[in-house]
Amino acid sequence: MSLDRVFDGVSGEMRAVLDGALEGRDIDVEQAVVLCGARGASLHALVAVADHVRREQVGDRVGYVVNRNINFTNVCVKACRFCAFSRTRRSEEGYFLPIDEVVRRAVEARAFGATEVCIQAGLAPGVEARFYVDLLRAIRAAAPDLHVHAFSPEEVKYAAAEGGRSIRSVLEEMKDAGLRSLPGTSAEVLDDRVRARIAPGRITTAEWVEVVTTAHALDLPTTSTIMYGHVETDGERMRHLALLRSIQRETGGFTEFVPLSFVHEEAPMTLRRQLPDLRPGPTGDDVVRLYAIARLVLGSTIRNLQVSWVKDGMRQAQWLLGCGANDFGGTLINESISTSAGASHGQLQTPATLRRAIRDAGRHPFERNTRYGVIRDLGPDATSDESHPLDAVDDADATFGSYAALTRDERFRFRLPVATS
Repeated sequence: MSLDRVFDGVSGEMRAVLDGALEGRDIDVEQAVVLCGARGASLHALVAVADHVRREQVGDRVGYVVNRNINFTNVCVKACRFCAFSRTRRSEEGYFLPIDEVVRRAVEARAFGATEVCIQAGLAPGVEARFYVDLLRAIRAAAPDLHVHAFSPEEVKYAAAEGGRSIRSVLEEMKDAGLRSLPGTSAEVLDDRVRARIAPGRITTAEWVEVVTTAHALDLPTTSTIMYGHVETDGERMRHLALLRSIQRETGGFTEFVPLSFVHEEAPMTLRRQLPDLRPGPTGDDVVRLYAIARLVLGSTIRNLQVSWVKDGMRQAQWLLGCGANDFGGTLINESISTSAGASHGQLQTPATLRRAIRDAGRHPFERNTRYGVIRDLGPDATSDESHPLDAVDDADATFGSYAALTRDERFRFRLPVATS
């Protein structure tokens, strides 16, 4: 690829790193930190290289999955400083959905054409592995063809600890009950210095790695994530990427990488001014830089790089398709966690909206399943589209309910005990 004009004004050190990426060489942590300094002409060159590498690695198709988020409780025994979703057991806004209500939501999602439910929640007192297993079995009985993508490494660790069991035994039982993949959330930044500052007492880096690698060994794939734009350094971000690359080379179990911008507006550490060096999330260029760098560092091992429209908005998410990304994530239907933190981009994007954004970016949409198998290859223009049941929804709050309404619904008020018999 000739990028001579694109490289005008780019320093020799940065150009050497970009040349290495074009030649397929690994970028180490020190070289990746060099790329973190890309500004102006250097940023344009970084993006151009990432877009070229993306095209070589995965082509011009962009996937999305039709899914629903079900966050069955917001009550949590932890008090992470970045989390505006959680409530204490005594909060008047604490809720807990019983299993039959979770199943109802899953079945409703299937009726609207969803192929996946993503289930994550707070760590409520009284919940242990038995509850998670009973929940999985109930969903499988009611909707056996629905892919259950559920339980963060933090939740798996909590379920095991509450029952005095090993991570492996809990995951084995969950898989037998119907679990098919896990979200690789609760990663934040995989550096214990950062974790101690933004979420003291939360799952450690080593514990997170243990859960995901154990899941991979059991043929339970996971996503991988980073939550950035708060107190982490460039070096800590890049070591996070390098660790994910190392895990993927060992296990091959990550389906995608999803950078998650820190949404600061309602975060406790913002409102309480707990950290004097706290940043209010990444800037627009910072988001672009991280996506482009992620493609160059991870693309040869974790091929799918997913945008987060709920964190960054549809306009920036669309632009990121030209910065190394190749996946638009999910429709979500009931996004609550980012919304509660102050994100204002809604709780649902219909398949029609995602297809339009993908095509407008000059790319070809396809509906995929959780493991990136093709459900519908929709082609470069709208002539190949078929109507989708979810496209008819014009008011997600009215159709599916909102987080604010859920926290006020007396039917689902959190009360101890919640464990099943």
